[in-house]
Amino acid sequence: MALENILPFHKNDIPPSQSHPGAPQNEPQDSHPDSSHGRHPHIEAITHGHKGARVRTTIISHNWHNRSVAALAEFAGTFMFLFFAFGGTSVANNSNQANRSNSNSDSDEILQVPDTSVLLYISLVFGFSLMINVWCFFRVSGGLFNPAVTLGLYLIGSVPLPRAIMCFVAQMLAGIAAAGVVHAIAPGPLSVSTTLSARMSPARGVFLEMFLTSLLVFTVFMLAAEKHKATFLAPVGIGMALFVAEMLGVFFTGGSLNPARSFGPCVITGDFPGYHYIYWFGPIMGSLLACGVYKVVKAVDYETVNPGQDFDDHEAAAFQCPDNPHSRDQVWRPIVSRQLMRRGTHESEESAGEKTIERLDTNQTRV
Repeated sequence: MALENILPFHKNDIPPSQSHPGAPQNEPQDSHPDSSHGRHPHIEAITHGHKGARVRTTIISHNWHNRSVAALAEFAGTFMFLFFAFGGTSVANNSNQANRSNSNSDSDEILQVPDTSVLLYISLVFGFSLMINVWCFFRVSGGLFNPAVTLGLYLIGSVPLPRAIMCFVAQMLAGIAAAGVVHAIAPGPLSVSTTLSARMSPARGVFLEMFLTSLLVFTVFMLAAEKHKATFLAPVGIGMALFVAEMLGVFFTGGSLNPARSFGPCVITGDFPGYHYIYWFGPIMGSLLACGVYKVVKAVDYETVNPGQDFDDHEAAAFQCPDNPHSRDQVWRPIVSRQLMRRGTHESEESAGEKTIERLDTNQTRV
């Protein structure tokens, strides 16, 4: 791609071949004191080379500026998401441990029976914390807050590699910082680490984490990466997806779905269980699974299977979707917009014509 297609040149930097037709040829193109008119061709070439270098430098600086802002937003958003999630989890787990210590039941029996109120509390705090913080930051960085989500968006081409790497580092650091702040503020031990239940093997844990993460990542693909009329409501669906996944995963694996969520508390407590790898391999495999399903859905042109689902009543009346469209271009929203504009223009012309005829009829009647 040419540089002029990426960043507009300054009006004084437009080459003569790209000047507007009919422009006076004797008009000076550069009013700067260091104008290159009348210079040796080699010196003039060097001058233009410096201008091209300035353009390239500007593009690079803008790219790194955007990536840096996105990384900072990912750090802030991931920190806020996990801070409130860890805080709520700490409240639920510490109160549950206090109830167990006061109970006279056998401890082994208690470990095998899930406390649904605790599971619901943890699932809700994770789901709502993600929903709110994604809604706050999705206009800045996309609100990823999860290395598995970042990997998936990179694989489908929504996030470039340099930005994905910077966001990954920011997310991991934010996970450590959130766990550290919760540990410093909340009294008692930091009981937010993800652990396997007594009868859950690491192999089962990997596959459970894989399926849970695939639900979350595929939700991000279809609600956020795929643009539609309800894209601005994507944080609600993403938060609900995490809530549903946590309802199943908290009891068996701790419900990680996020390497930053599991890695941060382990760094603060200094306790890495022997099966900690499942909280990396499981989410990564889940991201790959979601990416594969998304690629298949896109390859078969899913838009043509059930067209018009994003239309409101006005659009549905103005644009008749074909029953069996041959390609996604026939039901693509910009096509609908153009159809509405054309129809509106046509109706305006007809209305103007009718008013003109009525005016002529009125004049003839008066005569």
